[in-house]
Amino acid sequence: MYRVKIKPHWEISRDAESPLDTAVLLTLLTAIQETGSIANAAKQTGGSYRHAWGLLRAAEQMFGHPLVETGRGRGSRLLPLAEKLIWADRRIAARLSPTLETLASELEGELSKTVSCGPPMIRLNASHGFAVAALLNQLNERRLPVELRYRNSADAVAALARQECDLAGFHVPLGEFEEASVASYRQWLDKDKHCLVHLAVRNQGLMVAPGNPKKIAGLSDLTRSGVLFVNRQPGSGTRMLLELMLSRQALSPTAIDGFETAEFTHSAIAAFIASGMADVGFGVQTAAQRFGLDFIPLVRERYFFAISCSAMSDPLMQQVISILQSASFREIVDQISGYDGSATGQILSLSEAFKSLQ
Repeated sequence: MYRVKIKPHWEISRDAESPLDTAVLLTLLTAIQETGSIANAAKQTGGSYRHAWGLLRAAEQMFGHPLVETGRGRGSRLLPLAEKLIWADRRIAARLSPTLETLASELEGELSKTVSCGPPMIRLNASHGFAVAALLNQLNERRLPVELRYRNSADAVAALARQECDLAGFHVPLGEFEEASVASYRQWLDKDKHCLVHLAVRNQGLMVAPGNPKKIAGLSDLTRSGVLFVNRQPGSGTRMLLELMLSRQALSPTAIDGFETAEFTHSAIAAFIASGMADVGFGVQTAAQRFGLDFIPLVRERYFFAISCSAMSDPLMQQVISILQSASFREIVDQISGYDGSATGQILSLSEAFKSLQ
């Protein structure tokens, strides 16, 4: 089976000058940030010290601004412009990765179909999440053929109902918001046709800048003057949950500055805040931790894969379930910040999972 990888690539130009390819520069800047030394960074990236200096000087000339500060006995440190370039690259990757991974998966399938009939594939539609990404890594390591499409929870479950996918990832909050959330999926889930495989329990809450400079404690603070919010896209399970929580507290979305500013992943929300473009966002703890943000937990939720009961006996699906039920995969999920893998791989009927469907 073919494997396709697509990575974001961007250039910067000024006026009529030749564009600067950021790929090599960003690799060098990241290495300087990690090692604190241009010489060590050059070694780490496989280049010479002279080449590294030449690259830095060419970039500084284009920007008209220094990128690195050096001093005898003090090593080298990145200046704000260089740090901003690294954050920009991380934000681009956070926003585009799901789209590019979906496209890569589609290309893999098309190549296989063009060259030969290709093997049977597991068609996975799911909202983007860290445990989902961990499962994909395991499937790829075992060379199990999978066709991935990242989409919001409602679209994934709707695709399962139309038999356009084999596994549909969606998430439902625990507690008072569960019933209303489940109701949004009922039109596509059939107790007689579908069952669930539990993936993980995870924390959702508010992501804020380090040290929480705006002193945000809960949802009511989102309506304060001077607090800028960044949201998930309409139709996403996370946004639906947030809107349920706001409604319960009688908080109007129109009173929240930035409510209509949308990003497509938890990591993109975190990157947006980390770059100083917003004060707060709503998402999973993992993204906050990976971007060095503070996190205020508000709700726990379960993430499931919905599957047709008739597909459970398929040999390829059995291999996927075997991975999900393995002790090694549970340990992987447990190691993700804000995730609980104690029930990972558990198979449930819809009635067993949700009281409102009994």
